Amino acid sequence: MALYSDVIRERFRQPRLRGRLDAPDIVFEDVNPLCGDRIRIEGRLRDGRLAEARYSGDSCAIAGAAADLLLELALGRTVEDVQALGVGDLLERLEADIRPSRMKCVALPLSVLQGALQIKEVTP
Repeated sequence: MALYSDVIRERFRQPRLRGRLDAPDIVFEDVNPLCGDRIRIEGRLRDGRLAEARYSGDSCAIAGAAADLLLELALGRTVEDVQALGVGDLLERLEADIRPSRMKCVALPLSVLQGALQIKEVTP
């Protein structure tokens, strides 16, 4: 498999869930200090499920594609199900041979979404 699979190229060039939400319930942003990737995820929860979500930021193709796929995978799921998602779930969908040095690119959107959900649990 190639580093930039067709899935990564397509999702980076024509993302389905890139953008911002008005008045989101959850928001979290983080940066990978090693490469400078920055991902922000905004979402709305309804009845304990992720009802809407968008991502934004400056990132490499792998992180952008992973963010887009992650949100597509997470939408409609319960908060518990989203928190149980792992890097392996994204790797399977990216259809690429991601080198160990680039795994943080895949993991960044996941940690951002899970961080947003954790903050929501703590905030009344």
